[in-house]
Amino acid sequence: MDDSVIFRARALVLSDLQARALGTPDSVTLLEDACAERRWWLGQWPEGAPFIAGLVAQDVQDALADRFGRRAKEGLWPVCTRCEGGPVHSLHIEPDLGGPDPTWVCEESGAVVAPLGALGG
Repeated sequence: MDDSVIFRARALVLSDLQARALGTPDSVTLLEDACAERRWWLGQWPEGAPFIAGLVAQDVQDALADRFGRRAKEGLWPVCTRCEGGPVHSLHIEPDLGGPDPTWVCEESGAVVAPLGALGG
């Protein structure tokens, strides 16, 4: 199996974790776990390669919420920084199945915020 799909997904998600100051050992461990699980998934369904990066991002997002709780800053990764006022809320990946071309979208306004891997820029 060609691991470049997994390596690319890891790099994109790590970039977004670091952009929001969550490139911590705990978060990176969750990312590594998500990549390992998706590597198996990709081995079962090679045609799913265009979906891997978005699915890894969703997996990490869910794992952070499970680990830290949905009210903690870490559990809301990534927090929307575009909306002013109102409650703190997160972004989510669209399309819902993670790809192709996953983007972060504000869960409140529906506005596209950034492609996966580009939260810092």
